[in-house]
Order: sequence, then C-alpha cells, then structure tokens
Amino acid sequence: MTEESPALGLDMPMQPRDAGYRVLARKYRPQTFAELIGQEAMVRTLGNAIKRDRIAHAFLLTGVRGVGKTSTARLIAKALNCIGPAGNGGPTIDPCNVCEPCISIAEGRHIDVIEMDAASNTSVDNIREIIEAVRYSAVSARYKVYIVDEVHMLSKNAFNALLKTLEEPPPHVKFIFATTEIDKVPVTVLSRCQRFDLRRIPADLLASHFAYVLEQEHVVSEPDALAMIARAAEGSVRDGLSILDQAVAHADMDSGGKVTADQVQGMLGLSDRGALRRLLTHILDGDGKNALAILGEQHALGVDPAGVVRGLLELVHGITVTKVGTTDDPALPAEERAALAEWAGKLGHGTLHRLWQMLLKGHDEVVKAADPREAADMAVLRAVYAATLPDPGELARRIAEGGVAAPAASPTPASTAPADFGALVARLEAGGRYALAQLLHDNAGLVRYAPPELSLRATKPLPVDFARDLTAALKSFDGMIWQVGLADEPASATLLEQENAARLANEEFVKAQPLVAGLLEAFPSAELTGWTLNRSDAA
Repeated sequence: MTEESPALGLDMPMQPRDAGYRVLARKYRPQTFAELIGQEAMVRTLGNAIKRDRIAHAFLLTGVRGVGKTSTARLIAKALNCIGPAGNGGPTIDPCNVCEPCISIAEGRHIDVIEMDAASNTSVDNIREIIEAVRYSAVSARYKVYIVDEVHMLSKNAFNALLKTLEEPPPHVKFIFATTEIDKVPVTVLSRCQRFDLRRIPADLLASHFAYVLEQEHVVSEPDALAMIARAAEGSVRDGLSILDQAVAHADMDSGGKVTADQVQGMLGLSDRGALRRLLTHILDGDGKNALAILGEQHALGVDPAGVVRGLLELVHGITVTKVGTTDDPALPAEERAALAEWAGKLGHGTLHRLWQMLLKGHDEVVKAADPREAADMAVLRAVYAATLPDPGELARRIAEGGVAAPAASPTPASTAPADFGALVARLEAGGRYALAQLLHDNAGLVRYAPPELSLRATKPLPVDFARDLTAALKSFDGMIWQVGLADEPASATLLEQENAARLANEEFVKAQPLVAGLLEAFPSAELTGWTLNRSDAA
C-alpha cells in the first residue's frame, strides 16, 4: 500500500490511495487559517495573540452549524503545538502541516489533543476525568488541548465541577469549547473564556468557495447553480458542501457531469426564480387567473407550496431593501437584481409592507393547513386583491390636494346616500334593522362619513361580524356597496352621547331662567322634571 503527498485543503495529509471516496465536507476541511473563509476578524485576533505571547487558557467558539467551529478548534490546537519542518519552531498562526504534531492533530490521533463530544458525555463523572488528567503534563506536545464540542449539553453539575480548573488551569493545558447555543452556557463559564463568534458565511463567498472546490474536482458548473446552493446553505459551509456533493452526483452524465441550475432546482425542490418573478408580476397586476396558473405549474413540478410563498417573501424583502438603497446581493442573478430595482422604483413602502404582511400570514397558513396547495392559492389571491387597493398614503395625499374623484364603480350616485350619519342610522331604524341602528347610535363614534365610505370608532365592543352585517344591510336599501371600517382614530361623540349632552345643556338653560332659578332657590330639594323648552320664547 502506497501513500500520496498531502494536497491543499485535505483534512488527512497522508491517505492511502484505496481508502475510498471522502465527501467534500471532509475533504476540503481547512488545514490552515488562510483556508478558513469568512472569519478574518477571529484569525487576526488569534494571530496577534500568538505573536505577542498573550494566548488565553480557554477559548469559546460559537456560531451556527457548519461555519467552522470544530475546524477552528483543531487549527488552534495545531497553531499552539506546531514545531515547524525543522522541529524547533514555536506557536504560529501559520502551522506548517508537515511536522508530526500537525499531521497527528489533523488525523485526530495526537495523544495530547483530546476531543470530547459533550452531547454524549454530559455527566459530572466525565468532567472529573478531565480534572484528574490535567494535572499531568503533555506527553509529546507543547500544550495539552481539550476540545469540547457542543459544550452547552453539559449538565449543571458538570459545569460547576469544571469552574475551578477552568479558572486556574495548569500552564500546559488549554481548553477550547464549541457550541451552537451560546445562551445555554452559564455566565460563570463565559466569563472564564475568550469568546469568538463565528459569522455566517455570505452567499457570494460561499459560491466562490464552491467554484474553487469544483475546479479542484474537475467538475464544470453554472454560476446560477452555485448561487442556488449557496442560498440554500444559509451561511453554513458544511451544509453547502453536502448539497454540492449531492449536486455533483445528481448531474447528468451525458452532459459531462455539468452541475446546472435546472438540475439543482429540481434536486432541492426549489421554485424557479423566473417563475417567482412572473408570479409576483401577476399579483401586482391583480391577475389572479395567471397567478394561480403559475402556482399550478410549480405544484406539478413538485415544488413545496410553502417554498413558493417563502420565495415571494424573499422577493418582497429584496425589493424593500433595494428601495432603501442597500448594496445589491452579488449572489443574485443579474436579471433578478434588475427586476428588484425596477419594482423598487415603482412600488411604495406602504404597498410593500402590506404585501409582506399578507404573504407572511399566508406562509403560516400554508405550513399549518391540511391542504397546503389550497392554502397557497388563497394566500396568493388575497395578495392579488390587496395589490389592487390604493396605497393609503397616496390616497390621503390626493384627498388633501382635492385630486380624488367620486368612486366611479358605485352602482348608485353618492347623492342618493343619507345626508349624514344620523340620517343613516334613522334609515336603518326605519328599515327594521333595529339592532344595527341601536349599536351605531349608542356605541359608535364617527371618524369619517363620505358615502360610500364609513369609518367608525367603537366606544364599546361590537360584534365580530358587525362591519359585514352593516355593509349588507346598507346595500339592501339602494344597492350601494359601502366600505365600512373600524379605526382607532379620533372620533366624534356617539349619537347617544350627543343627545345626552344636548339634554343637559337645555336643562341648564331652563334652570338659568329667572322664574325657575327663584323657585329652585326657595325650594332647594326640588327637582326639575317634565319640562318643555321653546328657546324662542325664553326671556
């Protein structure tokens, strides 16, 4: 059995030729800090600490899955224990990868670098073993390094048992902790560690890295395919490389194994970005028929309905951030960036906000629905209807400027409507809708009366179907379609409050008349009842 020389990016510098295939996520695990993408700030800090001989005794690495926490821990272990090709080197931010400590640490067999999975070693007994072992010096390395992955899984007693050793470890011991859930690590542990937050890797940087990997693997790919994989990875290098591995295996052998956007889209069940843009165009145009047709096409292709709505949310978000002037996402295709810029120039913030809220609610409904396809149809149709409504801010501006004409769609001219709110209540009462008339009279303050628009503020809770029932009742009188809304805005007093105020004002007027005032003064316990008032005759 022969061995080959190490290649750039391999996590096992020496590997037998017949060892079998290794997945890309393992094969291209970084072996130097220079290969660790997207974490420049952490690398700079570690490099300066090593150069100045200010190396902490404990490190805590946190971040989402697949951003390089375990790889970074191994790199730190190599950096601290590297002795260089000549065997006389010291700690360095650029480990040589050829000395015995570097090779054995990369292969996971160095006796002084102990890796422990806290998910399966949670008890205080496991920590006691570490506490007992730290008393002994390293066998062959400069430092004895303990790498504890998913450290948040340790029990409370295990954390407590570790605290004293973690605060004052022997000079030959270094601890490196890694976790995806930093909030579950006790503050007593956090305060004893030098913390590094590993960032999510930007999609454009991931796409560039995947292009490099495929170049090393002699696989041809389309840029759009790599951009899809980078977005699906959600900032995780490992997730992205796993998807890339699958995409290479999925590629059509007849085309030379080329990784194409269409194949990646089908493999991941992603919605076609072009179809999503056409769908959003139909929604904004109020074209429900063609919008449903595109939904049907995507469903026939096996695309998850929730994924379609999620794609629409991404588009609306992209339009919004483009509108406020953020930098274009380089991972997006050029045609999509152009479409976002065009929409951003046409759509107002109010329209985008309303569309976002409706799609967000629709996504929640699709996820929970017994039939996601039907829920997606209804969510899109609701968005179609909302997109055709006038923007409230623009409508208010035009009203203020006197530029809004009477609604042309009203079946009956507004002049046939009741003259005022009181007349409308009277019409309801005359038409036998006593309950509605009573609710309007007693519990509704008027915000706006501009037939066929009626805006009210409830002074007491109204029935859930109040607006719908009132609209139906008013339409039954003359065919006019009213727009009834409840608003939390300043409103006039209810009709009942106005009547009570008028009665009290009249009573005070009567009491102020000389004859009545004299009688009330002579008889202090007397009350004013059963009176009538004719103000024109009052002296």
